[in-house]
Amino acid sequence: MNRAISLDMATIVTGVSRRTLWRRLDDGKISRQSNDARGRAMLALDDIAPMLCIPIGLEHYELLIGADRGDADAQNDLAQLFLEFDRPDIAAHWFQLAAGQQHADAMHNMSALYLKGIGVDKGKSQALMWLSKAAAHGHVIAKAQLAAWAGVS
Repeated sequence: MNRAISLDMATIVTGVSRRTLWRRLDDGKISRQSNDARGRAMLALDDIAPMLCIPIGLEHYELLIGADRGDADAQNDLAQLFLEFDRPDIAAHWFQLAAGQQHADAMHNMSALYLKGIGVDKGKSQALMWLSKAAAHGHVIAKAQLAAWAGVS
């Protein structure tokens, strides 16, 4: 099966520069697949997997592929996986992308990151902004937290 992720995705999840990945392509250490519909250079996921900055099994390949394609649920879930492996910097990236697609859970997660300063600069106003957005998009927990926060102020 030709499972592939974009060059951009590969740089994010491996921490390897674009230049190094291109060099490995030229050396034949990574296989290039056909460009995707957006014209992005696609790399064989099986070749990239050993370079990932967290251990991801075959069961997570579709999550990587879905997140790369822009699926907000996959981006949110991938962010959770990166949090589990203590990579909040990368988790914040994927939460941000999912939140940008109006994903309420991702917005709520962004709020928690900003409130605690995990993977992002700590910021109460940013935390409140994301919490408000999550609540506005129907996130039940965010609504309750926002009401509690308003009661404290």
